[in-house]
Amino acid sequence: MAHALRNRRWYRYLSHFCRVVFALTFLVSGFYKAIDPWGTILAMRNYLVAYDITAPDWLVTTLSIWLSCAELMMGCMLLFKVRIRMASVFAVLSMIFFTVLTFLSATIIPVEDCGCFGELVRLTPWQSFAKNAVLLPMALCFWYRYRPDRIFAFSKLEFSLMCFFFTFAMSMGTYHYLHLPLIDMLPYKVGVNIAEEMDKARAKQSAEEVVLLYRNIRTGRIREFSLDDKAWHNDKRWEWVETRVKSNNNSVEPMILEFYISNHEGDKTAEILSHEGKLYMLFMANSEYDEAVQERFESVEQYVENSGGTIIYITPENITDPDSNIYNMDSKTMKTILRADYGLVELENGTIIGKYNYRDIPY
Repeated sequence: MAHALRNRRWYRYLSHFCRVVFALTFLVSGFYKAIDPWGTILAMRNYLVAYDITAPDWLVTTLSIWLSCAELMMGCMLLFKVRIRMASVFAVLSMIFFTVLTFLSATIIPVEDCGCFGELVRLTPWQSFAKNAVLLPMALCFWYRYRPDRIFAFSKLEFSLMCFFFTFAMSMGTYHYLHLPLIDMLPYKVGVNIAEEMDKARAKQSAEEVVLLYRNIRTGRIREFSLDDKAWHNDKRWEWVETRVKSNNNSVEPMILEFYISNHEGDKTAEILSHEGKLYMLFMANSEYDEAVQERFESVEQYVENSGGTIIYITPENITDPDSNIYNMDSKTMKTILRADYGLVELENGTIIGKYNYRDIPY
């Protein structure tokens, strides 16, 4: 009976549809993770903190790059029908794991953002769970369709394609870890005025939607209207019932509002963002860095001394020296802005005009 189901035309079409949708979803997710491995690292750190798990940085970095590689590789294998049996097993196991994980994040062990699509789409825990709850049956569908196949029965072409997909995905993840994302999906991308974006985010966050409830006089049905919808002006058709205020308190906190700089005197965010002229901010994850970083930082200092401007250091370490030009910022916010442990962010009148991993500093 199971054999007959697998060979029915409607089931074959359904399994192909599920396979393609699943493949495209993981291609998009894996691609944006691969070009922004730092985003995956931060998301993984959020989960580790929520579950009170300690892991060394090198392990988190390796797993983050591997995760993006695995998703991108699996998406390619499913889309091009390369050893679907093996890919389908991985798909089912991964979806079971992530469905359980996102359910826990939405209920008893809250994690604000799963990082499923990098910074392309930020999902709430319940949205992440809903996505996985849809993808899991799809994975089961094409897994069952190809269940009779052997898992490791590779042809030469399949093995070559799998190696190519793996190499391509790992190369993307490793390159973008060592440099900056080619496609910047962050609110701190070049060209953004941070103060203006913070004001917009606050206005959007605090805005509450006013809706008007009117009853259709003829049918008795209740309908919601926005203030901009003037259809309710017809008092011969609509009868006012009540006015309500809707707020979106379940949305993910805008990242731009996490921008906060301080020193021994306290909050310096407004002062930094209102600084006139060019401001060169050297980001350092800690004060102990190797000679390559020191050499690049010294070249920036020399350039600023010759060309003008102001240079400051940004670090998560608590520096209280009143005579230093070192400012404090949360470590997560630093990595969200720069996507690196060490590098340079250039501001001009509060607008980001340049971002560089220390390896790519042009000065």
